Amino acid sequence: MKKEKGQLIVLSGPSGVGKSTVIAELLGQRPDIYFSVSYTTRQPRVGEQDGVNYNFVDRAEFERMIAAQELLEYAEYVNNYYGTSLKVIREKLAAGIDVLLDIEVQGAAKVKDQCPDALSIFIIPPSFEELSRRLHGRNTDSEEVISGRLEKARIEFREIPNYDYLVINDKVSNAVYEIESILTAAQCRVENRSGMLSQFI
Repeated sequence: MKKEKGQLIVLSGPSGVGKSTVIAELLGQRPDIYFSVSYTTRQPRVGEQDGVNYNFVDRAEFERMIAAQELLEYAEYVNNYYGTSLKVIREKLAAGIDVLLDIEVQGAAKVKDQCPDALSIFIIPPSFEELSRRLHGRNTDSEEVISGRLEKARIEFREIPNYDYLVINDKVSNAVYEIESILTAAQCRVENRSGMLSQFI
């Protein structure tokens, strides 16, 4: 049964928690979810593709998008802009397609303001020590950068009470199962099935 309106899903979590891996697994199991690719001014990391991981743009283009009000939300993080296209999301939701956003806490708060019915999920590691271990295990950042990311994570954790759900990424398959359960529960809400009610009421 086609849904009347798509569900906007906001996923946040600190750097190193494994969001990208969880999202890839989730999308593999739920191809009906549209993953909104964010715009960013940061340089691509090794293996990242334009239009797949991010839409990579320069600072001037991003600031043009801000001025033209083309973004649902945007934030500056570690001297780089990150933002979400408003037009694409509106089109997908109107077509009854669920949209997944991978955004940090600043952006998530802005989305909640504009779309109060968005479902917000925060992913945490099993412990702070595990987060540190994962960041060190990447072997991509200096000790100084890692320490900055851990400090940033502590600040982000304070925003958890503003989210609807908390998922622990101890094992990717468990985290994906929890997210799928949340999405199933949301789909079963009375307001999301109002189209069926007319025949009964």
